[in-house]
Amino acid sequence: MRIGTPLSKNATRVMLLGSGELGKEVIISLQRLGVEVIAVDRYEHAPGHQLAHRAHVIDMTDAEALRTLVQAEQPDIIVPEIEAIATSMLLEIEAQGIAKVIPNARAVNLTMNREGIRRLAAEKLGLPTSRYEFADSLEELKSAAQRIGFPLLVKPVMSSSGKGQSFVKDVSGLDAAWDHAASGGRVDQGRVIVEGFIDFDYEITQLTVRAMGCCGEIETHFCEPVGHVQVKGDYVESWQPMKMSESALTRSREIARAVTDDLGGTGVFGVELFVKGDEVWFSEVSPRPHDTGLVTLATQRQSEFELHARALLGLPVDTAIRDAGASAVIYGGMEAQGIAFDGVEQALAVPGSDLRLFGKPESFARRRMGVALAVADSTEEARVRAKQAAGLVRPVLPE
Repeated sequence: MRIGTPLSKNATRVMLLGSGELGKEVIISLQRLGVEVIAVDRYEHAPGHQLAHRAHVIDMTDAEALRTLVQAEQPDIIVPEIEAIATSMLLEIEAQGIAKVIPNARAVNLTMNREGIRRLAAEKLGLPTSRYEFADSLEELKSAAQRIGFPLLVKPVMSSSGKGQSFVKDVSGLDAAWDHAASGGRVDQGRVIVEGFIDFDYEITQLTVRAMGCCGEIETHFCEPVGHVQVKGDYVESWQPMKMSESALTRSREIARAVTDDLGGTGVFGVELFVKGDEVWFSEVSPRPHDTGLVTLATQRQSEFELHARALLGLPVDTAIRDAGASAVIYGGMEAQGIAFDGVEQALAVPGSDLRLFGKPESFARRRMGVALAVADSTEEARVRAKQAAGLVRPVLPE
């Protein structure tokens, strides 16, 4: 891979579709390698917009708008970072040789839709998953729920970070779950997945990296497993490494390899799994850095963002862990524009701690506005430190 000089005729150009906090870290990693970056998002002043070479605001679900922008910017590589994208246009762009899509357009198209990836994992690859059905109406949802049994989960086929998801204990909660899915989906498809509940011990994210090896062939690398806590489908805390049996770890990586081998391409994949004892079930996969993997900014020699940048450029990667660590989310706590943060100095005084404040222009009560990171001799101590640091950061209205 020859890398040119940014803002010159020989520049290596990468376009990110989605420029939130995860995209921002990918941009930083790419720019450290001399890449020219174009950041695209649906709103102005997104975190990645604030440091990219150029920034654009478009509706990325508008296929023609997306194609027009790609043709104008002429990127070498397109990196989707969110779900709300006209993936059919990415298939067309890739097929016509206009730009390379990471990991590839087929993988993006499949994984942006829960139906595509669930059918791939369960029906094509035969991997263990929860029981599931799809529903196109409230009546179909109620019928599917009776067959699957309660408790269960209802999710939009297209959403992210827990948006639109409901845990339903009995039939009385189905109407609200249907409405919540309709309002929370990134693209209103009028379709949901109904999942049977798995009585798991814990969840992990198995960060899996497909990168070019020294012999010119793609090799698969695994990061140490990331444990995490989710509330209403949204990550609030993660740590690395997650303690698990050798058998469960081996099985997790077998499942992750099977899914990512089928999807193909290069880059980081966040494979989410449920674990109970030595049993492992596939849940979801994201063909990009995962929010729970923010912890790798503190724990690994190369964070998941550096790994993604290197892999998409065809460069060597190193998934080695340096320290046990943890992350804890900092919420906005209010609805306001341009909020400020107090307590930063106290948070950074916590031993082994660090912060990432994302710079999002608008705050909501449950919007992720930053993350506290911490390292320690053990993940248990790191979790205590990360939560302590996060709790010391206080979002406030500007004076």
